[in-house]
Amino acid sequence: MAYFTLLFFQIIVPILILLGLGALLQVKFKFRLKALSHLVTYCFMPAAVFINLYETVISLSVLSQVIVFIVLFILSQMALGSLGAKLLELPREESAVFKNSIVLINSGNYGLPVAQLLFVANPVGVAIQVIMVILQNITTYTYGLYNLISTTKSGAAIVKEVLKMPIVLALVLGALLNIFALPIPAPIRIPIDYVADGFVAVALITLGAQLSTIEVKSIINKTVFLSSFFRLFMRPVIAFCLILALGLDGVIAQSLLIASAFPTSRNSASLALEYDVDADTAAQTVLFSTIVSALTVTVVIYVSTILFG
Repeated sequence: MAYFTLLFFQIIVPILILLGLGALLQVKFKFRLKALSHLVTYCFMPAAVFINLYETVISLSVLSQVIVFIVLFILSQMALGSLGAKLLELPREESAVFKNSIVLINSGNYGLPVAQLLFVANPVGVAIQVIMVILQNITTYTYGLYNLISTTKSGAAIVKEVLKMPIVLALVLGALLNIFALPIPAPIRIPIDYVADGFVAVALITLGAQLSTIEVKSIINKTVFLSSFFRLFMRPVIAFCLILALGLDGVIAQSLLIASAFPTSRNSASLALEYDVDADTAAQTVLFSTIVSALTVTVVIYVSTILFG
């Protein structure tokens, strides 16, 4: 009980406070949500992703094991999301949001703090979560973006829309500068750091503002429930099977199992709002899965400690 309380107050409560702040500000000032979404998508997200890619350092052996797992894991979630959307017979826009809610994990402002708390004496566990953040960012702005854009566009128009996103440039530049160990001049690096440091707060406040426009009773629907069931219960089971199949153990296995249990990424809601694709359902799923994860993530952490600790 003490461990559950610690996890809840150090990880969940800060997230809920920022969501609540966004909701209160929206009620008082009636922000233009589209403008806030543009600010997150075209300014704060690219800076945060760029810095994550630029600063990540990890050994090649651990990197190869983790990448193989994550790629297989993400592919399995894509299949799970498609299956769930077909079972529910969802319309095209809601299907896109549902698939993203299954595949995209809140690895950044949720996953990293959890890893830093759990693996304070073992930096490999934190490094693995950083890799998850990077690959999730890539998945978000390829598969996730394609899902949303394809509801209104097709063919070359989808490719053009993806390529013009600043997040794509941030991914490429961050990776290249990291690989070639190129320094960034201070006049450029300092403002990028300032913007990146503000990403989590601005993104969560924006999401809170978005959530404030939703009636609580609207969360009680089968799409949100099934999405959260797949995300919080089925994903850890699939991750455990992959860990066994790949022969992983120790801190690598523990970190990956825990990473599989995190709730739906806030980016799924941010992008849905940006492209006007069933943004309410996306926000409802983020809110519901984040609240329920206070219990489910604690259980997965406990199980992972028994199995691989």
